[in-house]
Amino acid sequence: MVESGELRRRYDEVLDLVDGGEFGVPAEGELSAEQIVAHLAANDELMSEATEAVLAGSPFAYYDLETIHRPQLDALAAECGGLDGLATLLRATSQKLCALTDRLGEAAETPVDTVLREGFDLDVDESLPWGRVLDLHARVHLPMHLAQLHSLRRHPHPA
Repeated sequence: MVESGELRRRYDEVLDLVDGGEFGVPAEGELSAEQIVAHLAANDELMSEATEAVLAGSPFAYYDLETIHRPQLDALAAECGGLDGLATLLRATSQKLCALTDRLGEAAETPVDTVLREGFDLDVDESLPWGRVLDLHARVHLPMHLAQLHSLRRHPHPA
């Protein structure tokens, strides 16, 4: 079960790295720093909707398939004015998700039909307790994107 403190720490790591800026161009087929942050913010909104439904006792299915499409991510990045605006959005979406997570309590055991597919690291298509999905987000999803951001950091060339 995810602890909201752990979730907050993961977001802090991502946002600290984003605030440091200086990202290079991604390899062919990989996401840019802007696309990664846009994906995380869009995903937070989906996870918040699911958490609100769980708290309200409403049935909900969580699919993280739509948030990875590059045209939507690029549109969100343009709407936010680039990486700084996306970081502001991610701060807001992650704070909302963490606040909702704090309220879950026993509702975290509520089963939610879940589909998560990101590369080879995360492939879920089953009903899981919502707290377990949030745990996967904190322990697998966020660290995976943090690693992608680290790989995009421009490193100064040795003199």
